[in-house]
Amino acid sequence: MQMTDRGLLALARHEGIVPGPYRDSTGAWTFGIGHTAAAGAPDPATMPRGMPADLDAGIREAFRVFRADLARYEEAVLRAVNVLLAPHEFDALVSFHFNTGGIARAALTRHLNAGDREAAAEAFLNWRKPASIIPRREAERDLFRDGRYPGGTIPVWSVDRAGRVDFSRPIRRLTENEALDLLRWPPLPRSPVLEPAPRPPINWLARLVAILTHLFRRN
Repeated sequence: MQMTDRGLLALARHEGIVPGPYRDSTGAWTFGIGHTAAAGAPDPATMPRGMPADLDAGIREAFRVFRADLARYEEAVLRAVNVLLAPHEFDALVSFHFNTGGIARAALTRHLNAGDREAAAEAFLNWRKPASIIPRREAERDLFRDGRYPGGTIPVWSVDRAGRVDFSRPIRRLTENEALDLLRWPPLPRSPVLEPAPRPPINWLARLVAILTHLFRRN
């Protein structure tokens, strides 16, 4: 099971995109779309500081790392949950785990596995620190419970060499189509076009000799 396109976009909106290493609210070095060393390579603490010289390339790299991270978080949710999930429920759980890393020990998972979806939905709000994360928890709860996906563009934020993000104004806003194109980049290779094998060159002299021989035999 994988996140839906709408789920991927919702998660990217929650995280935002910072195309250089920065320190998150806990002080952990982070890159791109919420990537930390806990998810695997690359380690943001070892990446060049500040904004990339090529912003487009930096955004593409953020989405490349994001795609690699998602597979790990999707697998972790599937290991922790032993009941069937609707696509919007799965999207909400992956978003929660991507942010907290707590799917295996969260009360919401215990409630869900016990068959109490309402209690599971309310337990999203157990993870509410720092206070700035509460709107995200509420959005994940609403998505899990009601299938309500957030909308809007995806912000790209600038960062300085000290790892401080300027949240006063995004330097770019990606539309849904732009973000989906980046998530699917590079495109799958096309199947090779099968062409007929080239014909061998015609030996006109041999053909002329064969024709003359045939005529002489008839006469």
